[in-house]
This record gives sequence, C-alpha cells and structure tokens, in this order.
Amino acid sequence: MQTKINRFLGKILDRFGLYHLLKSIGAEKLANKFSASIVYAVFSSFALNFFYQPGHVYASGATGLAQVISALVTRLVGHDVLPISLSLILVNIPLIILAWRGIGKQFTIYTLITILMSSLFIHFIPVTTLTDEPVINAVFGGAIMGFGVGNAMKSGISSGGTDIISLYMRKKNGRSVGTLSFVVNGIIVFIAGALFGWEYMLYSIIAIFVNSRVQDAIFTRQKRVQVMIVTQHPDLLVEKLFAKFNHGVTIVNNTEGGYTHQKQTVLLSVITMYEYQDFKEIISQNDPHAFVSISENVRVLGKFSEIDD
Repeated sequence: MQTKINRFLGKILDRFGLYHLLKSIGAEKLANKFSASIVYAVFSSFALNFFYQPGHVYASGATGLAQVISALVTRLVGHDVLPISLSLILVNIPLIILAWRGIGKQFTIYTLITILMSSLFIHFIPVTTLTDEPVINAVFGGAIMGFGVGNAMKSGISSGGTDIISLYMRKKNGRSVGTLSFVVNGIIVFIAGALFGWEYMLYSIIAIFVNSRVQDAIFTRQKRVQVMIVTQHPDLLVEKLFAKFNHGVTIVNNTEGGYTHQKQTVLLSVITMYEYQDFKEIISQNDPHAFVSISENVRVLGKFSEIDD
C-alpha cells in the first residue's frame, strides 16, 4: 500500500516537474531550509499575534498588506471572514507564480514553504494582548519580526512579498526597485492611520523602522563582499558562477603558490551577502580544495547588478 502511495505521489511530482527538482536539491539542504522557514514562522507569528494585532500596528511588506486587506474586509462585511493567515497566502499567490516562471524553481519552493509555515503558525497561535501600550507593541513587534526576517535571509530563504518582485526585476534587467518597498510601506501606514487614527500611523512607522534596524543587525542583504578564489578549475567555477549570479568575474592567470610553486588561477568577484550561501555551495560542490578569501565593506564604482536564481 505504501509503495503504491509513493508511486502515486512520485507521478504527481513528476507531472509538475518537481520530482527531479526535489531530488537535485537534496534532503539535507531541504531540511535546513525547512527548519529556517519554521523559525521565521514562529517569530513572525509571535510578532503579529502578540504585538501587531493587539496594538493595531502594521508590519511592512506582504505581512502588512495582508493585515490591511483583512482589516478592510472586516470593516466592509462586519465579520472577520478573511483572517490574516489566508490573506497572506492570497497576496503571495501571484508573486509565487511570478517567481516560478521568472526567478527559479528552487527559490520558489523555499519561498512557498516559508509562506505556508508562516500562515499556519499565524492561524493557530492565538492573538494575545500582552500590553495595551502601542509604543511597546511597535518596538517589541518590530524587533521580533526583524529577527525572524534577518535569520531567514541569513539562511538564504525569502518570506515572499516585495522580495520576489525585486529579485525578478534584477534578474530581467539588473535594475533595483528599492522604491517599491517604500511605496508599499507608505500605503500600509497611511491605511493604518485612516482606519485606527493617525497616531497608529506613527506606531506602524516605528515598528517598520525597528524591524529594518534589527534585520540589518542580523543580516544585511545589500552588503557587498569581495571574494577571491584560488583554484585549479577556473573554467568550471566561472561557468557555475555565471549560471547563478549576474556578476562579472575577473580572471588572473599564471599565479604561483609560494609554498608549492604550483600554477594556480585567481578569480575575483563581488557578491552580496544574500548570495553568500549559494556562493559557498558552488565552491564546496565544484572545487572543495579551492582557497577562498572574503573581504567585507567593499565599495563599488560603476555597474553592479544582482539577481538570485
């Protein structure tokens, strides 16, 4: 019976092109991403249900947009017919489709797992009022949410929302759409003020600010680092780096090791910290004996584009 079920599930996964994809990802990597998704789900649900919702404070990005939609539907209908957990999934459905078609299947699977786990925890963890002080709700909610988002990004996963649009635009034309997040968050805090009073717009701004500061303290996705790779397999690594990132690679040929006097090749490139996990995997899988040096606090002049696959 179990064998028949496994075959049936295998056919379903193969029908949508997922069987070989999941097999290529590997059980260990998928487990690590899944555990990181659960950690994010726990922190985001705590921030939302213990601080944001009781204090009428709005989060940033897709979570805040889900709050807005849920609140507006409740005001119009008079009943809570669209919980935030469901609204969060609905907001991300078109973005998941966009990611699947335009960014990458692995990225989409990780993001989908994160969204589903987050929605599940938000739905089942009860809304609990710990304090009636809105400033405390804004500060603590923003800090907890920022920790969850920062840890997720450090693990190389995305919580969806505007991240998907940003990565899609970078992959298509190499351009950044930093104003998108600003516009979305501006709309969110304006609706917060219109629904609950303009003082709550200020509290939401405080929450978003604290969120971003804590997130940056844990992981700065836009932080650029210079990587230097000393390798005997430059062609293979350059091919893999080009396939994964939209960055140039400088090749320095005919270098010599001071101890072994062996001929080596040095590769130089600049990546973002968001791409660091993928970079490590490329090196470990294709040339585990390569020597890699990483320099932080890099300033870049000229064209620099970044995408994620």
